[in-house]
Amino acid sequence: MTQAERRIYLLRSLLREELRYRDLPIPGDETGQRRLLRSLMNVRPPRPVGEEFLAVQDAYLQGETARKGVTDLADLTPVEPGVYLWQGDITTLKCGAIVNAANSGMTGCYAPCHGCIDNAIHTYAGVQLRLACAALMEKQGREEPAGRAKLTPAFNLPCDYVLHTVGPIVSGGVTHRDRALLASCYRACLELAQRNKIKSVAFCCISTGEFHFPNDEAAKIAVDTVRQYRGDTEVIFNVFKDVDAQIYRGLLG
Repeated sequence: MTQAERRIYLLRSLLREELRYRDLPIPGDETGQRRLLRSLMNVRPPRPVGEEFLAVQDAYLQGETARKGVTDLADLTPVEPGVYLWQGDITTLKCGAIVNAANSGMTGCYAPCHGCIDNAIHTYAGVQLRLACAALMEKQGREEPAGRAKLTPAFNLPCDYVLHTVGPIVSGGVTHRDRALLASCYRACLELAQRNKIKSVAFCCISTGEFHFPNDEAAKIAVDTVRQYRGDTEVIFNVFKDVDAQIYRGLLG
């Protein structure tokens, strides 16, 4: 199958799953098809899927990641011993584990094509990631509190694992509890990585953006906590926005 044929197969399979979507037309253009496919994957609940679908999906997603281009940690230069700063798409980073800024439901973002990192990670990992997260949450029996971390395979991402953590949501001014919870997110991810012998971890900017933690203060907490707890773990601070790159450059090195 070509990538285009895989995309059409996946679209038809997902549209057939839901009665309300079965009459939805498949766009004729590639951009429209990509957007519809991502939307359908975003809203799909965590339920089993056939091996044929998974084989086609895996080939398609790995092809998409290759098209975007993979960045290997081995090709990066540290800004201080064991610590890196990298600006780019975290779903294309090859390392031990990447960190997902999750919500308390822990099964991903269900808003079609939303711009959050949770949505992107679940999209390019594939439907298996939502299933794995749902299994963890069913076993736990309650929502995930802020400041902890959970580990899953990365499935179709170029990294080996995903560390999921829920950061604090800031309402009004930043409180002492907000700061403590954010530091706990970084510490919990590092401790979980070390217990599982994961040698490198890429952190996104946890709790900024949708969760309203001020970028500069969040970055300082991130850097201070990583310096204190990283041990032998290599850490990549992954930023996407120019403003965060500038903040981290001022804190590192």
